[in-house]
Amino acid sequence: MKKQESFSLPLTNESQIPLAFLGNKNAENTSGVILAGDIGATKTNLALFEINKGQLSLVKEKTFHTRDYNAFTDMVRSFHRNKLPVINGICLGVAGPVTRGKVKGTNFPWEIDSEEISIELRVHSVTLINDMEANAYGLMALPNSDFEILKEGSDIPGNAVIISPGTGLGEAGLYWDGAQYHPYATEGGHCDFSPRNELDWELWKSLHQKYGHVSWERVVSGPGIYGIYQFLRGYRGNAEPKWLTDKIQQGDAAAVITAVAHEKSDPICIETLDLFVRYLAIEAAQFALKTKATGGVYLGGGIVPKILRMINRELFTENFIAAGRMNPLLQLMPVRVVLNDKTPLLGAAYYGAMALMN
Repeated sequence: MKKQESFSLPLTNESQIPLAFLGNKNAENTSGVILAGDIGATKTNLALFEINKGQLSLVKEKTFHTRDYNAFTDMVRSFHRNKLPVINGICLGVAGPVTRGKVKGTNFPWEIDSEEISIELRVHSVTLINDMEANAYGLMALPNSDFEILKEGSDIPGNAVIISPGTGLGEAGLYWDGAQYHPYATEGGHCDFSPRNELDWELWKSLHQKYGHVSWERVVSGPGIYGIYQFLRGYRGNAEPKWLTDKIQQGDAAAVITAVAHEKSDPICIETLDLFVRYLAIEAAQFALKTKATGGVYLGGGIVPKILRMINRELFTENFIAAGRMNPLLQLMPVRVVLNDKTPLLGAAYYGAMALMN
């Protein structure tokens, strides 16, 4: 469990990223406790927030290993076993497509049903949203210091997108209505990876032989980094040194590869990181073009903030602005990295609070 941080957030729409759902006039008159969750394939963050006088205040939070539990309710009982306030509402951001209040995780084995949770935990207001939708809602809670510009752009109002590589590749859009943003979930990370040169094509063939369908998630994610590395190791005919084998076996493969690339200790690791950055830029630009995201591209998730200092920004920009006749449009789009890893959790808390008020 991370060190407890105490903070309070206003339930108002005064953010630089105003959201349509958060303009509720009942905030000052609403009180209660929200259980917010950010449920991913690797880890799950749970937190209790108290609503009081238009403020959302953190009461308690804890991080769990998702696969250590057989069901969400088992995790809640572990989290909520001590004497705590009665929960009035639950909102979970889940890594998977939510349909009619149900979701089965894309990269973990649970099925989560809002109605079953409501009955079992005796909580009337239970809401499930996609984790990337929660990520988009969480943007409004962040100060300027929680963003770093990766690529400059214009300040033209318009749609925005958020892309988050982690265990998988999450993508969400934010539709601009002229005054406010409306976040919406997508499963764009599972669209087909599209090779652009001979090396890409050889990688695609290697992944196709292994998985069948080759999505962007297969290359723009933590497992994707390791997949690129394994392909390059064989394709270049460059044997893996024992010291690197030991490091990979003892730790997280993607983290080891990016760290070694940063140290410039192995040419295959360096090429792997460059390819990951290239593919991230290409897919970010493709999603931005499909949504005409002049409002900006946000990069979140568990990987990009950690490797931000290792990213070749010229390489990223060169591959982001690589769509022929649409290059002038892509040049207008700023790209910002979201530095706060609690963004999806904050978004789930906001959404849960507003659901309780309505």
